[in-house]
Amino acid sequence: MSITRRNFVKAGAAAGLAVSGLSIARSAHAQGSDIIKIGLVGCGGRGTGAAHNALNADPNTQIVALGDLFEDRVKGCAAGLKNAYGDRAPLTDDCLFSGFDAYKAVIEKCDVVLLCSTPHYRPIHLRAAVEAGKHAFFEKPVAVDPAGVRSVLESAKIGEEKGLTLVCGLCWRYHTAVQETMARVMDGAIGEIRAVQETYLTGKLWTRARQPNDTEMMFQNRNWYNFCWLSGDFNVEQHVHSLDKAMWVMGDKPPVQAWGVGGRAVRIEQPAYGDIYDMMGVTYEWENGIKCHAFCRQQNGCFNDTNDDFIGTTGYASILKNTIWNSKGEVVWKYRGPRCDMYVNEHKYMFKSIRNGEKRNDGVTGAYSTMLAILGREVCYTGKRIKWDELMNSQMNLAPATYAVDADAPTMPNEKGEYLVPLPGGNRTI
Repeated sequence: MSITRRNFVKAGAAAGLAVSGLSIARSAHAQGSDIIKIGLVGCGGRGTGAAHNALNADPNTQIVALGDLFEDRVKGCAAGLKNAYGDRAPLTDDCLFSGFDAYKAVIEKCDVVLLCSTPHYRPIHLRAAVEAGKHAFFEKPVAVDPAGVRSVLESAKIGEEKGLTLVCGLCWRYHTAVQETMARVMDGAIGEIRAVQETYLTGKLWTRARQPNDTEMMFQNRNWYNFCWLSGDFNVEQHVHSLDKAMWVMGDKPPVQAWGVGGRAVRIEQPAYGDIYDMMGVTYEWENGIKCHAFCRQQNGCFNDTNDDFIGTTGYASILKNTIWNSKGEVVWKYRGPRCDMYVNEHKYMFKSIRNGEKRNDGVTGAYSTMLAILGREVCYTGKRIKWDELMNSQMNLAPATYAVDADAPTMPNEKGEYLVPLPGGNRTI
């Protein structure tokens, strides 16, 4: 991944990048260095992990700024990165930012920004990055509602016009064995696709307790996974990885409509589990008649399975098992090549794109796969069959009126401290 300054500048010129997309080249000219300066927005577990992945992906990088809503997360992340990377993490106090506007200061200081905060904020942060002419890695899901998805699509277009690299954290698209398996399926190894089954059946995830001085807004942001307006519910936050492969095999073309069932059977403690479900089953229907049956669940002590099964006219494939069978059930191909760390690999692709002027842009695919997950959530919440276009063009926007420590959250507890949970056929509309 190393490259000389002369070759880097030459590659950038040959690619004909727009001036607004040359922030890294400008800094290289100014400093006489090929070092790419990285900023991180969102210093939780995934964000901290992404920072390590980025630094491990390219030795000619430094992490120069951190931001998060919570100051303690910023300081903890900074301490860990400085301990692990020394001079490659020159994170002095004036490089650490907290609060709702922390992302603005981080973006200003870096060439590439890693956007790994709570999903609700992704569209806001991505728009700020592309308007500032900065390359970005943006985690999945890219939004929690149709308004956010539309914003990301607009940001992707701005990024394309500016020649920016935008890599989405739908990491299986950067896994070597999955890439090879998907390529064979899409080249006809199982004939024409007839049906898709996606499963993400696992146990409960975390909750975070209210702290003594927390306002309602800060408590919900601390416990964000358990509130739909912040996480999108687990069908969006977690199952999007599986749904992304369904969208991938369908050529990233959206379905016409979907319907499903879902509810909340064991995630019942209030207020710890907010307003999200713990099980969903959705059928997505494409224009050509192909259906994807998608099942996800977060309940302890149950059968677990995470897989992507594609059925074709001449065989079938299991994507995470990297195996293809013929119609007789005989293995006709199995990936036996080298393995990779997909979390590092996606950053390798990003830095290669930036240095070579390749203009990689995952904005549309990230937005469409996220929208597929949102559609699945809403058919379960409402109990209705919903068309893709109907939801995509709807006015649904889960954002609060104001982003402030003492502002009301979009969902507020009743006098018992309980949150309203969507009731199919009842209290949810689009």
